[in-house]
Order: sequence, then C-alpha cells, then structure tokens
Amino acid sequence: MDSGWHQHRRHQLLYAARGSMRLWVDDAQWLLPPGRAAWIPARRRHRVESGSLRLRTVYLHPSRVRGAPREAGVFVASPLAREMILQAMRWGPAQPGDAVARAFFGALAALCPEWSAGREPFRLPVARSPELRRVLQWTLEHLDRGPRVEQAARAAGMSPRSLARRFAEETGTTWRRFLHDARMLEAMQRLAEPGTRVGEVADALGFRSAGAFCNAFKAFVGCSPQRYAAERAGG
Repeated sequence: MDSGWHQHRRHQLLYAARGSMRLWVDDAQWLLPPGRAAWIPARRRHRVESGSLRLRTVYLHPSRVRGAPREAGVFVASPLAREMILQAMRWGPAQPGDAVARAFFGALAALCPEWSAGREPFRLPVARSPELRRVLQWTLEHLDRGPRVEQAARAAGMSPRSLARRFAEETGTTWRRFLHDARMLEAMQRLAEPGTRVGEVADALGFRSAGAFCNAFKAFVGCSPQRYAAERAGG
C-alpha cells in the first residue's frame, strides 16, 4: 500500500499495531515497526508505504492540542498510548461526539505532546538534488551486497570526494552512517516478520558475523535482535 503524498487539516497519530510501515515527510523518512507510533503535524506533506499492516489512525483538531510538536517524529507507544489509540477506534469519523468522547479525546490531545517528545532515532535523511536521491535509492537497493562508497558515487556519476561533500551538505550526515542506519531499519523490518532468524538477517545484510550484527543492532535499537524479534512475535 502506498498512500501517495498528501496532507491533512488535522494533526495525525499513526500506530503500527501489527506489521511495519515507512513514513516520509519532506526532509526525512522513518520506519515504524510494530509498537511504534508517529506524530504528523497538521498540513505536513507525508506519505506512508506498507505491506501487510494493521494500522490505526487518530485525527486531532489543532485547537485541541496545546503545545503540539511542529515536527513529525516516531516514538515508542507506551501501554497507555497504545490502549488509548486502540480505544479511540470505537468512535467513527462520522459519529457525533458525546460527553465521554469529548473527555476521552481531550485527554488524548493533552498527552500527545508528552508522548511525541520521546522520539526515537529510526530516521533516515532525504536528499534535495536528483544526484543524491539516486545515491540514496541505489544504497537502499543494495543493502545486501556490501555496497562501497565508490559504487554509490558511480551510481550518481560523482567522485567519492564529491559525494562525501554533497552528502554532508544535503543530509547533515555521512554516506556510511546512512548505510549503517538503513541496514538497521531493514533488520528491524525483517525481524518483525514471523519465523525470521537472526543469523539469516545478519547474513542477508552483509555483516561479517552474527555477533557483529547483534552488537550493531543493540547499539541502535537498545535491545538484542533476539529480544526484539520475540517482542514483535508476542504482539
């Protein structure tokens, strides 16, 4: 499923109850594995892409959310956030709000700034120029082939030195950091699929050993890939 680029007049909460999705805004992209939620400010252009996914969405009028974050971001849905988002589904978009609904959504709106403040680093930059967009796309398509910076530069018709300079200027990071983070996000997505083994993911993403992969994953996500996969399997 690809929503295409669009925007809403209201703030939006997206929650990945099951499965993973990717979220794009103008200057960044994120992975939302299960148990994560996204905050998207009103009138912010965005795009969502997913496979088999159970998605929950809540819309909030800007006047209802005091101190609403101005930037999009992804955060861990706490048990309270998860249950409130799921509970919000009892009221359909066309259903008139009663006193209970007004109180419920008032509480939800008040908590959103606190929830979205705990943002996670599951973010990849996007590029402005066609050349850098080709580099980013080529890199994402070759995560499993041990890509080198010389190959990425060649894909855009640039020298490695020019690529390093342009990459820093447009994204604020390095190509190697982008490659590392993209591999970690891809690993998160694969480990969320039932039956996936850690060793298979490490091998598929070009790591020298399962141990090296486990160390990199834990540093990025905060837990081992085994624990991460078990938590996803448990819903």
